[in-house]
Amino acid sequence: MHDKVDTKKRFDYVLSQNNFSIKATYFYPKMHYKNRRVPEEVQEIAQPLELAEIEKMDGFIITGAPLEKLEFLDITYWEELQELFDFLKKLKIPQLYVCWGAMAAANYYYGIEKQMLTDKLFGIFEQEVCEKSTLLKGLPVNFKAPHARYAELNHEQISKNVNLEIKAVTKSGHLFLVESKVAPQSFLFAHLEYGKDALTKEYQRELAAYPEKKDLLAKPKNYYGDYLNMENPIFSWEMTQNLFFKNWIGQIKDNIDIG
Repeated sequence: MHDKVDTKKRFDYVLSQNNFSIKATYFYPKMHYKNRRVPEEVQEIAQPLELAEIEKMDGFIITGAPLEKLEFLDITYWEELQELFDFLKKLKIPQLYVCWGAMAAANYYYGIEKQMLTDKLFGIFEQEVCEKSTLLKGLPVNFKAPHARYAELNHEQISKNVNLEIKAVTKSGHLFLVESKVAPQSFLFAHLEYGKDALTKEYQRELAAYPEKKDLLAKPKNYYGDYLNMENPIFSWEMTQNLFFKNWIGQIKDNIDIG
C-alpha cells in the first residue's frame, strides 16, 4: 500500500466498528527490505512476516498494493508470498484478499490471469449481486463501493473454474467479490477499507508523482458533490463498508465456534 500508516488506521477502524473484540497484528514481507533498512514507520506499526506467528491468527487479510502493472514474478517478495499462500491454505482460517492481494492470491491458487484495463477503474460504483454470499448479507440492491485499479482478473477463467464463484460485480461488469467453493478464501476487488477522503488522496498522490500526465490521469467518478472542482466527496459506501466487515468478522467468529 502507498500509505502504510493510514492503511493500518483504516483497517483498525473498519475491524472495530461492530462491538467485536479484535486484536489486529500487522506484518511486512521481509524480502521487500532484504538489502535495505526497514523504515522506522514500518517497524512501528508492523512486524516481520513469520509463519509461526500466522499460525496463531483466527483470520487473515492480505491488502492491496500499487503493483498491478508488474508481473507477479517481478515482485521482490513474490517467493515469500507464495510461502504465505501455501501456509494459509493449510490453516483453513477465513482469508480476505483485497484488490492486488486478491489478484495475486487468485493467480497463485487457481491460475487466474491478470489483465490490464484500458483505463483505470476509479470511483464509486453500484454493484450487482450474482450469487448469494454471507459477506453480502444485509446489503441493499445496487450497494455502492469504491474501486481503484488498473487491472482485472480474467472473467472467463474464473467462470470456467469449478472451484470459484463470482458473487458480485459492478454494473459495468468489473469484479467486486469472488469466493472459493473449496477454501475459506474471499477475493475483494473494491477498497472497502477506504475512508471518505481516500480517493482524493489517491488522485493527488498520482498527480504529484506524474504532474506531466495531469490531463490523462483518471479522476474518481460518482464521488464528488462538485465534480468539476473535485470538492465535497460523498462517503456513499459507508454502510457497505460496515456491513461487509461485520459479516467477515462473523465468519471468523463462526469458524472459532465450530473449531
